[in-house]
Amino acid sequence: MNAASSSNSLAERLVAGPRRALASPPCPATRPMPRHAPAIGGFTPFSTADWPGTLSAVVFIAGCPWRCHYCHNPALQTRGADYDWRDVQRFLATRRGLLDGVVFSGGEPLSEPRLYEMVDTARALDFRIGLHTAGIYPARLAALLPALDWVGLDIKADAAGYDAITGRRNSAGPAVQSLAHLLASGCDAECRITWHPDWLDEPRLLALATELSGRGVHRFAVQNARTDATRAAPARLSTPMQHALRALFPSFECR
Repeated sequence: MNAASSSNSLAERLVAGPRRALASPPCPATRPMPRHAPAIGGFTPFSTADWPGTLSAVVFIAGCPWRCHYCHNPALQTRGADYDWRDVQRFLATRRGLLDGVVFSGGEPLSEPRLYEMVDTARALDFRIGLHTAGIYPARLAALLPALDWVGLDIKADAAGYDAITGRRNSAGPAVQSLAHLLASGCDAECRITWHPDWLDEPRLLALATELSGRGVHRFAVQNARTDATRAAPARLSTPMQHALRALFPSFECR
């Protein structure tokens, strides 16, 4: 399986592929989950947005020690299991050859003690593995990187602005360490930042991007902050700044 194959839609694959029994996507568990169960707080059976160029299922891990004021998934900040990992596995087993990968997102997926086991299980089903992380746990990321095919690393701000975003002291340090581990690994990756001028003005954003480029980041994306996913961003990166950032990276997007 490779990223090029993702140009075919899931519907095309279902038509072209052999007939098989396809399990329905898992539903939230109706019974209390054991305390040791993986903290799966959400599940998306099909996504083209969470791993660019790759058809993926997305497993959302509930639990994150940071309290970013713009968090898009605040319901996933507190640890709790709403889905049964066994149901997710059964669903994924029927999607072999139809989906390219599985993305573990959150919350902060590296907060899950059984994440390594879950990744191994998904890999055994022949899926490529993607990870969304804010870089909160650099040692855990370093240990998992050999099993990953792609990482989306959320950059919150420049060093001076991290704590104001995350609501936690000294939060820039782990993120910087995680970036170093990621770049040293050679794993395919994207660094992205959710941006609003009230949090990080354009000159500071350019300085941050220049630093990231100098460290060896090849893919960078600016996600204009939205208060509502259905509405346009209240502030957008200026066209001159987009041009300046595009000149720094082989791949740049403004979303």
